[in-house]
Amino acid sequence: MATLVRPAPPKKHVAAGEEHLVPVYVWELPVRLAHWGIVAAVTVLTWTGLYMNHPFLIFPGPRSWTMGTVRFIHELAGFELIGALIVRFYWFFAGNHWARWRQFLPLTRRRWNSLKAMVRYYSFQQRKPFEQIGHNTLAGLTYIVVYFLIACECITGLVLFATVEGSPTLRFFVGWIPRVIDIQWIRMIHFLFMFFLMAFFIHHVYSAVLVAMTERNGEMESVFSGYKFVDDQTIDEEMKIASLEPRELFSKRKIHRNREWDR
Repeated sequence: MATLVRPAPPKKHVAAGEEHLVPVYVWELPVRLAHWGIVAAVTVLTWTGLYMNHPFLIFPGPRSWTMGTVRFIHELAGFELIGALIVRFYWFFAGNHWARWRQFLPLTRRRWNSLKAMVRYYSFQQRKPFEQIGHNTLAGLTYIVVYFLIACECITGLVLFATVEGSPTLRFFVGWIPRVIDIQWIRMIHFLFMFFLMAFFIHHVYSAVLVAMTERNGEMESVFSGYKFVDDQTIDEEMKIASLEPRELFSKRKIHRNREWDR
């Protein structure tokens, strides 16, 4: 049985249709904070990184130190990105059904069907995306690659920071990396992966808006409120899968929905 932990906001409305839609609390607060933390950090890191590679603005004056200021902002944003990534990695195990690491992999027949359906959808062989509450499988696999790129950016950034800072702690953890990979290659990887993240950002916004307009389930609003509007059949299918998942790690969490709430 589903357990209602948090009542749905009474002000939410959806368009009338044949299906009975109910609000489901999908994205928990730590997931949303980590998401927007990563967005803010990557945005700042991209612009400051581009400036550090090719300075396009210099303020005149004897006390001006534009490059040093930009570099300091870059370093602060880098540590903020590391913090947001740590929160998201922890929530892969402590989060609800849709936040856990299993939701990013095709481990069930339903998720395999989701992967095939989304490939057909993006290749214009299918008119509507696969009905799924959380991330579809194609998006989940893409996010695994994106998290890998972000982790590489964090590690290479710490290596470059350690060469300047000279902290014994940093050198203990990442000081061995320049002895394996030349520092110029590390700098090139750090700069190149930024463009991959920029490309993903453009596609991510486009695909999120596209799916939100197609499904009309509050996809875009859910990144702020955490709630999506889903039909009963999709919820029941997800609950069958959730009941079979192992619960031995961290707290036990169930699907939270409110069937009493009506349009």
